[in-house]
Order: sequence, then C-alpha cells, then structure tokens
Amino acid sequence: MEHDAPPAPSHHAQDDGAVDDWARDDAEPSDRHAAPAEESPEAADAPAAPAPPAEGVNDIQSSLQSLELKTNAAAHEDVQMVADEEEEAKRHINLVFIGHVDAGKSTAGGQILFLSGQVDDRTIQKYEKEAKDKSRESWYMAYIMDTNEEERLKGKTVEVGRAHFETENTRFTILDAPGHKSYVPNMISGASQADIGVLVISARKGEFETGYERGGQTREHVLLAKTLGVAKLVVVINKMDEPTVQWSKERYDEIEGKMIPFLRSSGYNVKKDVQFLPISGLCGANMKTRMDKSICSWWNGPCLFEILDKIEVPLRDPKGPVRLPIIDKYKDMGTVVMGKLENGTIREGDSLLVMPNKTHVKVTGINLDEKKVRRAGPNENVRVKVSGIEEEDIMAANPIGAFTEFNAQLQILELLDNAIFTAGYKAVLHIHSVVEECEIVDLIEEIDMKKAKVTDPKKKKTKRKPLFVKNGAVVVCRVQVTNLICIEKFSDFPQLGRFTLRTEGKTIAVGKVVDVPPVGRSTFSA
Repeated sequence: MEHDAPPAPSHHAQDDGAVDDWARDDAEPSDRHAAPAEESPEAADAPAAPAPPAEGVNDIQSSLQSLELKTNAAAHEDVQMVADEEEEAKRHINLVFIGHVDAGKSTAGGQILFLSGQVDDRTIQKYEKEAKDKSRESWYMAYIMDTNEEERLKGKTVEVGRAHFETENTRFTILDAPGHKSYVPNMISGASQADIGVLVISARKGEFETGYERGGQTREHVLLAKTLGVAKLVVVINKMDEPTVQWSKERYDEIEGKMIPFLRSSGYNVKKDVQFLPISGLCGANMKTRMDKSICSWWNGPCLFEILDKIEVPLRDPKGPVRLPIIDKYKDMGTVVMGKLENGTIREGDSLLVMPNKTHVKVTGINLDEKKVRRAGPNENVRVKVSGIEEEDIMAANPIGAFTEFNAQLQILELLDNAIFTAGYKAVLHIHSVVEECEIVDLIEEIDMKKAKVTDPKKKKTKRKPLFVKNGAVVVCRVQVTNLICIEKFSDFPQLGRFTLRTEGKTIAVGKVVDVPPVGRSTFSA
C-alpha cells in the first residue's frame, strides 16, 4: 500500500529550552505507533456508508502504524447504554520481569501463576517430570513461563513470555523478559509495554556479582527500564534459600547497599519509586503470604503480592486522545491489530485512522485477553478487530505526526571501543515498539549538566556546537531514519518520545525527542 503524506501533529508547542535530566522525568511506558482522537459531530451526521471488505493484513505495516480514534457519536450512544455494566472494577497493570540471565525471573513468574491459581497441581507435576527427565529438576517452575522447547532445553528465556493473574484489587499481565545479552531487543519490547518492573537479583554467591559488574545485564536492564518509562521498580532478592545464602541478612544488606546508589544514579527516586524484598522463587517464600519467621526471622516487611497490589502507577487519561501502538496483527474474519492502549478509550463502532499511511478503519470487535468487551480504556492490552470504511465517513482531527527526522537530547553511555560520537554515526533506534536503523546527521549542542541545573540566570549554561562527543556526554543532535515513524515530543507525550540507541548488541545511548519538524512536513528542511 502506498503511503500518503503524513498529517500534521496536533500539538506543536515549542521546546522551552530548559534542560532537565530526561531519566528523572516521571513518565509511563510506550509501544509502537499511535494516534489520537476527539469527538466529531460530523461523523454522527454523515450517512452510513457500506463497509468494503476488511483491509488485508499485509496492507497494515506494523512497523509504521498507529491508530487514531475519530469517535462516532451515534455508536457511542449505543455503547454507553452498557458501559457501566461492563466496566472492570479492578485496575490493570503490565508487569515486566527483568534482570541478569539465570537470576530466576521465569521461575518467579511461574511461581506467581501457581500461587494465584492459574496453574493446577497436575500441570506442575507434569513439568516436574519433564524437568527431571532433562536433569534440570529446579527448572520446573520456569516451564510455566518458558513454553517453547528451545527455552526449556537452554534454560534461557528467548521471547517475551506473557501470562495473567489477579490480586485483590488488580489484574496483572506478566511480561517475562529475556535476561541474556543476545536477546536485549526482546527485553526492550517487553519493557516498553510495562507499568511496573520487577528486577530479579540472584543472592547466590557469585551470581549477583556477575550481573552487577560492568557488562552484566542487571545494570543494562535497569537503565533500559528507566529509559523506556518503567517508573516503579520492585527489587526482589531471589534465591535467598540457596545453600550459600541461607536467608542471610548480611548478604541481603550487601546487595541492597550496592544497588541503591546505582538505582539512584540511573534516575530512580529510591525512597518513592523502589521497594526491596527477599524471596525464594522456587519455593514461593515471601511471595503470596508474608515470610514465616521460622524461615527468616529478620524480615518484617510485606510480601510480593502485597507490594504489587498497593503500588501506585501514573494515571492515564481515558478521555484524552487515543494512542494505540500496534505491536502485532493477524487475520481472523477480518484484520485484528494488537497493542497496549496508552491513552484514551476505544469503543465498538469507533472510526480509527492507521498512521502514517492514513488507512481508515472501523472497530468491529474488542478483546481484553480472551474476553470480548464493548470498550477498553488506558493501560489495557487489547486486540481490536477492524474493517475498512469509506474516507468520507471520517474527518481526521488531531492525528499523530509521522517523521523521518527529529531532534533529540542524548545521554551517551558507553561507545564501542571508546569511539567518538559525531555526525555520520549510525545505530539502531528503539522508540516505543519501532526498531529502525538511524544516522546522526548533526550535533547541535553539547550540554553541561552541572551548569544546566544552576538556577541563577547569570550563570546560565552557554551553548556550544561540538564536532564530536565522548562517553558520558549529554548532547542535542538531529537523528534521521529512512522510513516514516510516528513519534511525539517527550514534553507532549512521554510514551512516544523516549528511545535507546544500540549498536552491535550494546546500548550506547538513551534519549528523548525534544523537537519535530513543522506541521505538515516529515523533515526540518523545506
């Protein structure tokens, strides 16, 4: 399908020039491409047009798409009659398990599903036998999350596992992210959909040190989680029952003491946004119920389920513009698109605009997990069945912008072989669910973060245009991609304005979008 020229973004507020540490902004996570919406009286008055056959799956290019809600007033009246009856009493939260390989993420996730009644005893016995036959007795809980044979043979998560459980007040979707450095792109995909992160750390002697040292995935996962908008972290010190640990308070305090400064330097407010607790993922200690004093006498805090049930996450606006980044699609009696609804509300009968190629579609069905519903609100993982509609039946209002270049504020972490970062540098861009090759075409300004935080206007930072920068630098630069991508300025919509740069399997920079081209253009040049 040919791509039409992208529509103009709705908000184009100028960047105020104030430099803040992007990593410390309180924001939420994100997904693929998205688009906005508002009510349209014209849509209600327009004559109903016959719907043509559903768009083919191949016509919806998920690497360059987003949905825009253009509400249909008449359909809303019908849906509103049953809205109150269908509204879920429990909030929904996406929970991503992150951490170094072999920290016990899949085992902890499997134990949660078992303790919450999602897996029965017969299934557990089956997994125990399978694990024993492979001489991997301690892996059986991980089999609940690691479902394919490759993962079970290697004992390593490769894809992002997905499962569901409930506590008293909350419905959770578990995203089990891979820990191995070879699968960091998959981890990014999982973290970009998450509201809360559970950082799993192994207390076993030597395992914590391996993950924490330079090059370990504990460090990289924390940085990526913050960059991708995981605002709250629950740090679980796992394998406390291991023979080299035996619920040692000294070992727990040692790990907590090393992690707190690192989490703080990564942008987390440790007092407000981070909670530590000891667990055993294998035997389930301190997970659903509080710690038995006969096992661990010194722990007086809550268990994992209590923390997750009470944790506060930033609220999304159900009445705001719709942002549904598409992460996957398939054909099932029509076209079905999948993603996390970041903002706004979608109802059956609503008219949507797929961006940036301006494909007009109509919502014919909505599913939350396996449950069919008439509407869905923010934070929900949805499957939306859509069919094509006539162009005259929709009035495009406030669509998201689609661009091939943007200005960004970057924090350089660690370049390969101490290389220099200059115009012409190429990397792989990960922004919400989009993965695109990119090139740095201009270094606009290097920022001295020490001076940037000085409030005295007489001591205000001086701008200087660098030829190159090195590790640790903060720089404003222009980033260019080949294909149109749907993005927002971080100040307008954080979920679609934060990103990472990676090259040769390593994260070399994290950043945020600070400016986009003018209305109606995909580039800054005329």
